Formats: sequence, C-alpha cells, structure tokens
Amino acid sequence: MDWQGQKLVEQLMQILLVSFAVVAFITGYVLGSFQTMLLTYAGGLVFTALVTIPNWPVYNRNPLKWLDPSEAEKHPKPLSANSGSKKKTTKNK
Repeated sequence: MDWQGQKLVEQLMQILLVSFAVVAFITGYVLGSFQTMLLTYAGGLVFTALVTIPNWPVYNRNPLKWLDPSEAEKHPKPLSANSGSKKKTTKNK
C-alpha cells in the first residue's frame, strides 16, 4: 500500500464509520430498539473492516520507486563531519 492509498483508506474509514453510526442511531431511534442499533453499527464495522483492512490493488496505484541495490553501491552515502570519534575531555580539579 502506498502513501496515497493509506490516506485514501483512512479517509474512507472515517467516512464509513461516521455514516454507519448515524444510520445505526436513526434506525435504532425509529424502531425503538437498542439491539437493532448495535447490530446495524456492528454490520457497518464489519463492512468497513472488509473495505479498508485488506491491501486491495486500488490502494497501490502510486507505488514507490526504490533505488536498485546495485545503483546504491555506486553512490555510497557520504559520511558527516561529526561522525569521527572525539575524545572526552575531563577536568581535573
């Protein structure tokens, strides 16, 4: 899953959970049944999980292009100037 796919999944999850919460509340209120409200919301949770948890191909439309290992060996990472070992100075009093 790429970065854009993760963003899409999170937005989709939030929209679905809020939508199912509203639908469950209205259903429970109209029917006067707390059990129906909970079952409606539980169904929404299961549906949201099935839509967002698996790594569906639609969430990988913009894959990252990683550097080839052989190309990475040709261009080694430069060492920083502060990476050398420094002696710790102690004050004797």
